Parts: sequence; structure tokens; C-alpha cells
Amino acid sequence: MQQYILSKKNVITVISGLLIVLGFFSHFVLENVGLSEWSLIIASVFGITPIAIQAFQAMKVKVISIDVLVSIAAIGALFIQNYEESAIVTFLFLFGHYLEQRTLNQTRSAIKELTEMAPESALKQMDNGEFEEVEVDDVDEGDILLVKTGAKVPVDGTVLTGEGHINEASITGEAVPVNKLADAEVFAGTILENGTIQIRADRVGEDTTFGKIIELVEEAQDSKSEAERFIDRFSKYYTPAVLVLAIVVWAFSQNIELAITILVLGCPGALVIGVPVSNVAGIGNGARNGVLLKGSEVIQDFSNVDTIVFDKTGTLTVGNPTVAATELYEKDSAETLGYLASVERESDHPLAKAVLNQIGETNFYPVEETEVVKGGGIVSSVAGHRVAVGNVAL
Repeated sequence: MQQYILSKKNVITVISGLLIVLGFFSHFVLENVGLSEWSLIIASVFGITPIAIQAFQAMKVKVISIDVLVSIAAIGALFIQNYEESAIVTFLFLFGHYLEQRTLNQTRSAIKELTEMAPESALKQMDNGEFEEVEVDDVDEGDILLVKTGAKVPVDGTVLTGEGHINEASITGEAVPVNKLADAEVFAGTILENGTIQIRADRVGEDTTFGKIIELVEEAQDSKSEAERFIDRFSKYYTPAVLVLAIVVWAFSQNIELAITILVLGCPGALVIGVPVSNVAGIGNGARNGVLLKGSEVIQDFSNVDTIVFDKTGTLTVGNPTVAATELYEKDSAETLGYLASVERESDHPLAKAVLNQIGETNFYPVEETEVVKGGGIVSSVAGHRVAVGNVAL
């Protein structure tokens, strides 16, 4: 029953909030005191139940938690017939928990998005020489794998045969795909944008570079900064101190309302919840945007940073190459751009896509006798013209 009630905390929060609204509406609009008081009493009972269960569970392990303070304060407010305070305190505490869980769930979804980037299957060479699709967990070190255009590289490995351009942005952050030849190293989670390669699996599962990145982010969420450790120590002694203070005030003043007010105001909920939630949210949002933080300590250290130096041009990019500048040597360039677009349309190279996006709508011509020059570009026959598209060397 306890677990069921705790699992319905969000529902209880909504019901409690609606009853509070009904209570105040009945009091100020309908002027029905009886309906108002009963609405607030029921809201209080609904709100206190999950908080009291958590307080009881904490007391069983000899921990005086914030839930204990809130439970005593709310029950005391009911006892002295301050139904508004009891209902509102429990509602705000539950609503704060909802906001905390919502932030944590958003962060977990960011980690989930990161893990979903990891490949799930691979084309593995079997004993008969044929390639069959298997779960990536069934790949062992030394297996021969086939990677086709558009597929994710399933493991860290070495290229045995074939050639292709691989987008390594998920690992290195570099926008321009890297040309991979035999003996080149490839990483799990990167994407083969064109070509076909066979690779030997060198590192699999959690041992891959991508696997270690995921592990790093997950560990970062569990780490605590110095501020969090201080708050944990502070709340450990602060919560019992507030309880003792409330008892002392009641003993000397005999004013139970004043003692309960001290309990309510003394709850360090925002302090205890705020720092860890903000740190976890920061780590999660960073992961969602491709920034990996090694822990809460790093976030704290970043507060003292005023300058960031990047090592080379091209480190900060949007992840896709675009045309930076265009220089034309004839007045009527429409036909020439049509030839260029016709040749680039034959290629699935990332730079070809960038050129096509830059040209936009144009007239396409039939392309014949296409020859790919390794490391240079493409030479084709277009509408009776010999057209070369590539780098300066070509």
C-alpha cells in the first residue's frame, strides 16, 4: 500500500491543489465556511499521507529527514485548526518534489538519447564467409564486420578493405567527414556516409570509445560537488536542530502555533533539493547538446572561468559542412552551375551535398563516364563537356 501511494504522488498533488482551489473559492466566493474547511482538511490529509510514509521510512533507518519536519508541521497545523497552512505546506512540498522529478526525468531522457545513438546491430562474417545481421552484443574481438553506406560503425576497429568517408562528429566533434582507407581506425557510433568497408573488431561493448563516453556521463550524474557534500552534512544536523528549537519554543511559550511555524519555516527543502537538481540538470543538458561534463565538481569550477581557448579552427561547428564562399569567372554562370550540380548529384559525399544546397534549383544534365579520383574529386562527361570537380591538386 505504501509503495502504491508513493507511486501516485503526482496524482495526489493535483487532487490536493484542486481541493485547495475549491476551499478558497468556497470561502471567498460562495461564502460557505463548512465546504471550505472540509476541502482544506481533505487536501491536507491527501498531502500528508505520502509525506508521512516517507518520514516513517526515514525514521526506520534512524534518519530525521525533511519529511519528518513537514509531517509534524502539517499534522500540528491540522490540530490547531489552521487548515489553510496545513494544506498549502503539504501541496508546496509535493509540488516541489514533482518539479525535482521532472528535472531528473528530462536529464535521464538526455542520457537515453545518448545511449540510443549507440549501434544495436552489426553485419558479422560467419564461418561460411557470408555476412549476417547480429546483435552488437554478439560481436567479439577479432570478428570481421561489414559496414555499408549510411550505417553506424558498430564497434571500435580497424579497416581491412574498402574505403569511405565517416562522420566522426559524435566522437571528435569535427564536422567534416574523415576519409578512411585500409588500416585506419574507426569508432563505434560514427556514421559511414559513403562507401563500403570491412573492419576487424578491436574493442566491443562498454570498452568502445562511445561506451566509455556513456559511462562517463552516467558516473558524472552520481558524483557530488563540494557544495552538495556540505549541504548533506548541514542538513544532517540542521533538521534535528529545528525540531529541538520548536520543542524548546513550545516548552517556554506554550504557543503551539509558534512552534509549528518554526517547523514550517525551518524546512531546508529548497537548499537540499536545489543544488543537486541543478547540477544533474546541467550535466543532462550538456549531454543533450554534445558537451560532456565529468561531474558536479566541474560545474562548480566553471563558475570561476572567464576565458575558454580552443585549439584550432573548425572545433566549434554546426556539424555539417557548408559553402563558405563562391567565386565565378564568367557573367552567365547558370549553365556552369548546372554542370557542377549534375556532377555533384552523382555523389553522396558530404561536400557534394553542401555544394548542391548552395546552388539550389538549377537545370540538370546527363552525366556520363564518371571517374572518381582518390583524394582529388570527380571527373565526368556532361553534355559534351569534360567537367572536373575537386580540390586544387585535381
